[in-house]
Amino acid sequence: MRYRSQVHTLALVAAALSFLGGATVARAEDTPPHSGVQIELNALQDQGGACRLSFLATNARNTDIEEAVYEIVLFDRSGGVMMLTLFDFRDLPAGRPRVRQFDLPETACADVGRVLLNGASRCQSAGESTICEEALSLSSRTDVELLG
Repeated sequence: MRYRSQVHTLALVAAALSFLGGATVARAEDTPPHSGVQIELNALQDQGGACRLSFLATNARNTDIEEAVYEIVLFDRSGGVMMLTLFDFRDLPAGRPRVRQFDLPETACADVGRVLLNGASRCQSAGESTICEEALSLSSRTDVELLG
C-alpha cells in the first residue's frame, strides 16, 4: 500500500512540474518582440570574382531610419583582419524588412571567417541619433559568424 502512495505522490509532483514548465513557456512567449534594429547575415555567394554578402535588416522601431551606414570588419578563417569597410544599408522603414547586398571585390566567400559590425558610422532618423545601434540584434544563417 505504501508503494502505491509513493507512486501516486510522484505522479502528482510530475504533473505539477509539467504544469509549471508550461507556465514558464507561456510567459516567455508573451515577451514583446525585439524592439531595435535586427540584422541577419543571410547568405554569402561568390559572384564574378567577388563575394556577395546578403543581409536581411529589419527596423522594429516605430521610427523610420533615413540612413544607416555601418562600419564592418571582415576576418579571414584564421582570425586575421581582411578589411575594414562601410556598408550603406540606406533607409530602413519602421517595421519593414529590407534585403541589402554588398559585393567584396577580389574576395572569395570561402576566405571570410567572421564579420564584425563595429558600429554605426552614420545614422539619421527623426530625433533619434542612436537608433541604429540601440538594441541592435545580430544573427547569421550562414557558417560565418556575425558579431558586434
